Amino acid sequence: MDERELIFDWNGAGGTFDWRSARRVELDDETLRDGLQNPSVVDPPIDVKIRLLHLMEGLAIHTADIGLPGAGPRAREAVRALAAEIVNAPLRIRPNCAARTVIADVRPIVEISQAVGVAIEACTFIGSSPIRQYAEDWTLDLMLRATEEAVSFAVREGLPVMYVTEDTTRARPETLKRLYTTAIACGARRICLADTVGHATPDGARALVRFAREEIVAPSGEDVKIDWHGHRDRGLGLANTLAAIEAGADRVHGTALGIGERVGNTEMELLLVNLKLLGGYDIDLTPLAEYCGLVCEACGVSIPHSYPVMGADAFRTGTGVHAAAIIKAQAKGHSWLADRVYSGVPASWIGREQRIEIGPVAGMSNVKYWLREHGYDASDEMLCRRIFDAAKATDHVLTEAEIEAVIREAGAVRTSAAADGGDGGGGG
Repeated sequence: MDERELIFDWNGAGGTFDWRSARRVELDDETLRDGLQNPSVVDPPIDVKIRLLHLMEGLAIHTADIGLPGAGPRAREAVRALAAEIVNAPLRIRPNCAARTVIADVRPIVEISQAVGVAIEACTFIGSSPIRQYAEDWTLDLMLRATEEAVSFAVREGLPVMYVTEDTTRARPETLKRLYTTAIACGARRICLADTVGHATPDGARALVRFAREEIVAPSGEDVKIDWHGHRDRGLGLANTLAAIEAGADRVHGTALGIGERVGNTEMELLLVNLKLLGGYDIDLTPLAEYCGLVCEACGVSIPHSYPVMGADAFRTGTGVHAAAIIKAQAKGHSWLADRVYSGVPASWIGREQRIEIGPVAGMSNVKYWLREHGYDASDEMLCRRIFDAAKATDHVLTEAEIEAVIREAGAVRTSAAADGGDGGGGG
């Protein structure tokens, strides 16, 4: 079996972007800051945040936003503990912290950085769109003064600075030029384009990144990196992030399960899976289940059954045609084939497996497969027919208890040990 001959990849047909070059792109995890701003999530205790930091490390994520210490004592305590863990563990992941573009927000980052002994990137943010300026009664001169004061203070205190314009995707180009140019002149060596309200489309994301690179970074003559921070109010967070990478973003942001303000941010686990599928990353994704599961448990988040990759139904089918194809692939003795014939994402990548159920649209192959996997005689035609008829008479996929009830009525018994029933799904 030549695996390369079995899937024709239209994703690379006619395109000009080589996703293998995306290996240079860095990832910034915002779960512990922007993610916790979602009004429905619980802010977990510090020990859980430390566990999440280690899971990010295991997923080869480069940087993590560990909080906004200017928000108050609880936030400062968490930031200090996470920064200390990075030093003491030690971890390769690098910390950054959010701050409004005011010295009062930057000062706690300086203090924690100096006390713990680790460089913490200050991510100073300010609104940039005309609608925000109008609502706040901000003048551009006021915004430029705030930028100069906060960025200059952070740089003087030895912090690396990323300058963030909120609502960049609805801001005027001339305003962005003035703001970013001022921040760069004051020492910021990273700028962040923020789709704060999820306004952008992929075309808009590409256009904005190219504008920033050609009209702001190149004329500055400095080695300035570009970040993309996306939200998913229009459901385009992941698509926009991939588009930003295509256009030349140096680092992109995401959160576990996409938690964040309103409907959230780009989903980090889906970003990782897509980068691996596209050839941009080659890392072990098996920690994803624990990473997402911990966020579910600690933050009070549930995963919809149909959620990509992590949902309970992501690798589960009760459809006869689909099941038959998977079973035939397994019969050929190729796990690679069985994991891809009806799945765009290999379940094995995240430690799961393809699961075949019995329901109203199942075929006889579903029934026989289920019986074999659970240690029953799949050649018992009467038993198969009873289960098949029960499935056709119901409006849902049969539970194990319902199937076992039919088996008991038929007087059948197990003939061998049951196979491992799989991971039970990814719902939380």
